[in-house]
Amino acid sequence: MQNHLLAAAVLATLLVSGASDFAFYKLSLIWPTSACNIGIECRSDIPSIFTIHGLWPQFANDIAVPPYNKDTNKCTNVTPTSPDDILVQLQPIEDKLKLNWPNLRNQDDSQFWKVEWKNHGMCSDYPDQPRDFFNAGLTLATRYNPLQVMGIKPGDESLYEVKTILEAVKKNVGAYPQIACNILPEVKTLQLWEIRFCFDRATPPSVLRDCPNKLAGTCTQETDEIRFPPPPPV
Repeated sequence: MQNHLLAAAVLATLLVSGASDFAFYKLSLIWPTSACNIGIECRSDIPSIFTIHGLWPQFANDIAVPPYNKDTNKCTNVTPTSPDDILVQLQPIEDKLKLNWPNLRNQDDSQFWKVEWKNHGMCSDYPDQPRDFFNAGLTLATRYNPLQVMGIKPGDESLYEVKTILEAVKKNVGAYPQIACNILPEVKTLQLWEIRFCFDRATPPSVLRDCPNKLAGTCTQETDEIRFPPPPPV
């Protein structure tokens, strides 16, 4: 309830000021295997790397900035680029986006980019610069590869305590991430779904900070043990 009241108060401020006073960015990187082994339909060529879910402006209380709306959430003083107009601007980086920011549900990557732009990019520091916004996400995802900083490898048998992952990332990059989990339905086991890095607000964002909340999804305590399932065989 308190978070809802805080969000309402911040939104009221936005309506008056016409600018979004968010505090930091959250880069969400998704493990495709865990996103697709829970009974949902995914594309056939599941990536074997962490891919980008999104780059999200967040308020200080870790609530995401609501999507732009000219009447109810005019979060910027400039006219943001419409989602329908971003693809031309993204053409120079389209190959990188297809590799690192794909739509896991189907082959229509551009539809996913439009959704992320509508929900998060239009209220970022790049409301009329979609290529810069997506480039910022690509740069951060390349710099902070979870497979290099988590201290664990994907595999079928092992279970890892969430705290072990958190502490390994803290040691390797200097800041705590957020670990998001989901549940593998057949065996009711927790698994690593996403890892999220938090960055001070800047253009472009680059300085890591501790994420305010270390856990998300179905992980509720740092002593939870989770799987890190391997990608499907090629």
